[in-house]
Amino acid sequence: KRPFPELKKSNKRLRAAAERMAQNAPIQGTAADIMKMAMVSVDEVLKSSDSAELLLTVHDELIIEVKEHEAEKCSLLVKEAMEGVCQLSVPLVVDVGVGTNWCEAH
Repeated sequence: KRPFPELKKSNKRLRAAAERMAQNAPIQGTAADIMKMAMVSVDEVLKSSDSAELLLTVHDELIIEVKEHEAEKCSLLVKEAMEGVCQLSVPLVVDVGVGTNWCEAH
């Protein structure tokens, strides 16, 4: 629960900013919850691999280190796990990038 006391301010700019934040908070919170569920799901999938390891998250991205010969198989497993983490009225679409570093994977 996040309070927005600025919603009661007479200053229109402060009130408008608070309104935007109040509308966005449930969306951001839901996205964060979905990402946490995806991380748990991916961790389970990666247990079947000897070389894959979830290293870190950056916003809505997971950084996974895996041996090159397992990269394609791991990519498919991770994509499937993340896309299936919850059912929404619109499909969850996951993009996977592979590279020797984070920049190349983009």
